[in-house]
Amino acid sequence: MAYATTANPALSVVDSAALVPAVAARFSRLSVDDQLALLWFVYTEMGKSITPAAPGAARLHLAEGLLEQIKAMQPEEQLQVMRDLAAKRNTPTSRAYGALSVNTKLAFWYRLAQWMDEGTVIGVPQGYRMSRPAQEILNVLVTKADFSQQISILRKAVIDMGIDPLS
Repeated sequence: MAYATTANPALSVVDSAALVPAVAARFSRLSVDDQLALLWFVYTEMGKSITPAAPGAARLHLAEGLLEQIKAMQPEEQLQVMRDLAAKRNTPTSRAYGALSVNTKLAFWYRLAQWMDEGTVIGVPQGYRMSRPAQEILNVLVTKADFSQQISILRKAVIDMGIDPLS
């Protein structure tokens, strides 16, 4: 995947306290494919420092069945499930994902990114180019956000995916 960091005046003037909500709001306006590409990049390239966040609090075993279902699918189906999650489409997978805790959702995407990196699950297509807004968010995550802000932005991104089965 090709990417470049660029400066965006709208994001560069944001004070530290407003950084997380500003970036999270911009993330939610990205295309579904840009959201997935950005998550994949953050988890695979920055994964050494951005972990599933609070692994003890993440009950990944609650998501293992869902993860294994995705892993067993054909690559095109895997991509569609991820798109459905990001697009908040009302599917059985989206409802199952929606029932997970925030930390489990973080761990869920972390596991998917690991499998993408291994080639077990479909990754971002070779040559995929993120949009300028996605590149700007990546730039903020890499150069301006501290670890706490990075995790907060990821939390806001993954918590909004899927469908809350209780709503």
